[in-house]
This record gives sequence, C-alpha cells and structure tokens, in this order.
Amino acid sequence: MDHDHERNVLSMTDHRTDIGFSALNQVESYWEALRGTRMMPKRSEIDPRGIESALEYTFILERIAPGMARLRIAGSHLSDLMGMEVRGMPLTSFITPTGRRQISDTLEEVFQRPAVCEVRMSAESGSGKPHMDARMLLLPLKSDLGDVSRVLGCFVAHGDVGRSPRRFDVVGAKIRPIVAPATLPQPTLEEPLEVMTKVQGSADTSMPMDRPKDIKEVPYLRLIKTDD
Repeated sequence: MDHDHERNVLSMTDHRTDIGFSALNQVESYWEALRGTRMMPKRSEIDPRGIESALEYTFILERIAPGMARLRIAGSHLSDLMGMEVRGMPLTSFITPTGRRQISDTLEEVFQRPAVCEVRMSAESGSGKPHMDARMLLLPLKSDLGDVSRVLGCFVAHGDVGRSPRRFDVVGAKIRPIVAPATLPQPTLEEPLEVMTKVQGSADTSMPMDRPKDIKEVPYLRLIKTDD
C-alpha cells in the first residue's frame, strides 16, 4: 500500500523538461517568490514585468460562482487558440464538454483548499486541426478583500493551431495543497480521470480589479477593466 502511494507521488515540475513548457516554471517561480512565507500573494502584487517572457501564456482568473471562473486578463496565446478575444470568457471555454466538470472541480480545489494545480490536456486532430498537447498551471491569489477568488494561470499548447477554436480534453491533473514554506511539503498525487457531467452556470458576481499602471509597456498582455 505504501509503495503504491510512493509511486503516485509526483513533483509539480515533472514532465516540464521540454523547453516548450518552461513558461510554467517561470510563472510558478514568480508566484513562489511573491508569496514568501505566506500561503499566497495578493492579486494586486502581480507585476507583469516579473513574468515578461511568459506573458503571452499568462492569464488572471476571477471566481464568479462555485466551479466557475472567468478570464479577466489573457495573453495572446489564449486568443490565438480560440481565434477570438477571450477576455470575460469562462475558463471552460477551452475544454471539451466531457472535461468541463473536472475543470470545475479542479477550480474549486484551487480556491477552497487552497491548492496549486497543473492540468495536462490534448486536442485531437481533425479537419484543419493538427494534434496539440497542452499544460495549464493554476496558482491561487487573494483579492484585496482577503478572500481567495483570483488565480494566476499559465496555458501553453504545443503544435500548429490550425483552424480555431481549439478545445482540449483533460488527460490528467496534479494538485498540491498549499502549505506554509516553513512546513514540510505535502505530496502531489496524480488524479484519476472520471466521466463527469457538465456543471451548470450561474450569475456573474464579479469583483473589482485595478489596472496595472505600467501595462502599456508590456507586450502580449491584454487587460480589461469592468465597471463592477
């Protein structure tokens, strides 16, 4: 039993040896440096200059309901995958219907535990749509009110985009509950895939977000500011 558990323990950086997924390492390292001895940093502390080389893959999520989060900021790579502007869209827009429930459950783990999560995905080939492999990293953030309702994320897909929009199947997810840096780290377990039903949406209960003053100097990052 113990040996089986040990075989399932994985590092969050496993399978990121491919240089094409280095953006995930950059974003996670930035988040770790920001939080210091705390559980997590605040949304207001995120400075695009700290992750400039990964900005096209980076996004900010806002929790709007249980299992639901929408994109408040999104790098150009995400818009390329969908063939349109993605600001304001739910994260599940990038996922096939069969995987949306798992993504919704994963989001709740990130917000409620809280936890760090890495999702492995793939997009099957089709007419004008080559096969793609993708990874998505979800890192929780506190709002200025102190609640865990934001996520710093990174989404990297390999391969030619082809005909958009592209949607991805969930291959697997690794979740690591967050512990204070001074305590012993907890193991990261590979979660089994299950067939789940789609979560129904609910009304938008958005929270305010400030616009970084220096964002005009940073390439690839697109911002929105709502009147909420």
